[in-house]
Amino acid sequence: MSVQKEYNGTIDYGDLAVTGGISVFDAEFDAKFYYDGDDLGAVYTPEETRFRLWAPTASEAKVVLYAAWDAAPLKELPMRRDVRGTWTLSIPEDCHGLLYTYRVKVGAQWNEAADPYAKAVGVNGDKAAILDLRSTDPEGWDEDVKPTLASETDAVIYELHVRDLSVHPGSGIREKGKFLGLAESGTRGPRGIPTGLDHIAGLGVTHVQLMPVFDYSRESVDERRLDEPHYNWGYDPKNYNVPEGSYATDPYDPAARIAELKRLVQTLHARGLRVIMDVVYNHVFDGYLIHFTKLVPGYYLRYKADGTFSDGAFCGNECASERPMMAKYIADSILHWVREYQIDGFRFDLMGLIDVDTMNEIRRRLDEIDPSIMMIGEGWFMDTVLPKERRANQGNAGKLPRIGMFNDGLRDAVKGDIFILDKKGFIGGGDGFEDSVKRGVAGGIDYGGEIRQFAAEPAQSVNYVECHDNHTLWDKIMLSTDGETDERRRAMHRLASAIVLTSQGIPFIHAGQEFMRTKGGVENSYKSPIETNWLDWERCAAHRADVLYMCSLIALRRAHPAFRLRTADEIRAHLRFEAAPPRAVAYTLRDHAGGDPDRHLYVLYNADPGAVTLELPALGAWEVRFGGECVQSLGDGKLAANGIGMIVLGVRA
Repeated sequence: MSVQKEYNGTIDYGDLAVTGGISVFDAEFDAKFYYDGDDLGAVYTPEETRFRLWAPTASEAKVVLYAAWDAAPLKELPMRRDVRGTWTLSIPEDCHGLLYTYRVKVGAQWNEAADPYAKAVGVNGDKAAILDLRSTDPEGWDEDVKPTLASETDAVIYELHVRDLSVHPGSGIREKGKFLGLAESGTRGPRGIPTGLDHIAGLGVTHVQLMPVFDYSRESVDERRLDEPHYNWGYDPKNYNVPEGSYATDPYDPAARIAELKRLVQTLHARGLRVIMDVVYNHVFDGYLIHFTKLVPGYYLRYKADGTFSDGAFCGNECASERPMMAKYIADSILHWVREYQIDGFRFDLMGLIDVDTMNEIRRRLDEIDPSIMMIGEGWFMDTVLPKERRANQGNAGKLPRIGMFNDGLRDAVKGDIFILDKKGFIGGGDGFEDSVKRGVAGGIDYGGEIRQFAAEPAQSVNYVECHDNHTLWDKIMLSTDGETDERRRAMHRLASAIVLTSQGIPFIHAGQEFMRTKGGVENSYKSPIETNWLDWERCAAHRADVLYMCSLIALRRAHPAFRLRTADEIRAHLRFEAAPPRAVAYTLRDHAGGDPDRHLYVLYNADPGAVTLELPALGAWEVRFGGECVQSLGDGKLAANGIGMIVLGVRA
């Protein structure tokens, strides 16, 4: 979430004499000034530091050096205009540890800003830092080995906010709220339960998805006031290529945040966990104050015909990803995180505001490095001036191979409409959701009949019932099941998670979902008190049986490749939906689907709290594989089930 500030000044878009009469808004601007070099920003060696800034509309440009974040300038050094609207400077001395900004004259205005290509910054990110990045590498960094991933559908993603994990008084974690807190092992909480990293690794998930860990706005969290109550999700981008300082042990030390995030990635890899970054290239924290606007006014953000910001993000502005230098910036930024931090995947916030070509170029460049690096995003239909056919949303999924999208159709079918708070979904006994659940089971693909959705392949469907946005699953159940017992609500909750873990596609769970996380009914807690947001380890201890249930679901998925089919053709060949009464969905996965050890699997999702009897397909002798507590009887070609839950049967080879 971002709040756009009111801006009472005027923006000078530059003297057209500087650009040969070409406005920054003209299409030919890119033809004349696009720069495809890989040396933008500051390049440090002990002998010299070289700077290159892209600022075609500026008539003058300077590098301003500082000894400290709050010091007066040491010196201002003029830059020389070079090719394609870039400016260069070389300082032939060791500048390690100095801070810097750029000053540019655009029209009649002098603007000062941090380097958009900064790889290190001082406190609150107002000034870039000159740093030897190799000095931030942990011991053994060059030998870091990421866990293997044969297919995106083998992934189980666990979404986590760095601070949420550790700040609870019962977490047992020393470095509360920090990168290093997530890297701690051996931590114990109430009743001796494992907490933090040990808890996550024990679940059996494959990927930890970190909510924004890039440097975000001081209006969200002021890194100089961390001793005061503070909290934010961090969807307010300021410096895209630098870690957030509030998660470092010393936000004043530019090296600390870098070294500590690297150490965290290294530790997660060693524990068998890959790392996905939540990235926000669709808007910035403030369209007027961001370095983009100060350095090249009018270029990097998207405008309506009347000159106002396009605002499909509802955050005040949108990034103009379709403009070549912004597309280059986004791709360069992604590759920086991969090369410098060994990140294994990216979740694109409001991806529907980014253009198809940019997303595909990122996919292409990542494939050159490591095809197992995942790309997923929010493929929502957003209101923007970008033409519909160019938006990276569900409607254009066929144009975006190997880029996953969150399946909101399955989410709403399972738990009920997120905007109609008392609306029941399938798990709550709502009527008419069976076909929508089947669409999710089939991985969002065109399966035939009424089973049609957006995905060309199952890896394009990210299946979930809870994430950081909106109510937690438990809170939604509470809002929509007035008069129900908590015991029955727990059964609904477990069934929802079971559907996610056994549907085709990529399963995604929110931290704390395994112990029925509650935020006390707060819908979007992006700046709520930490007590609303922290992972409550007391609740985790009280719901130990539910944690073990989640572990068993993940183990079931891992043991049965039939739940992880890699192609739409495999799904259509092996998946059969079976007859089931209302408020139930049944299906089989046949003929050793995906190389499964069982010849056939039969799955029942039962949302009816009473007893139901189903005819089983005559495919052999069925045996219980999962959910035996819900099996009343099994035999004579029939399954009698009792209560809300999932049952999985198998026929041996």
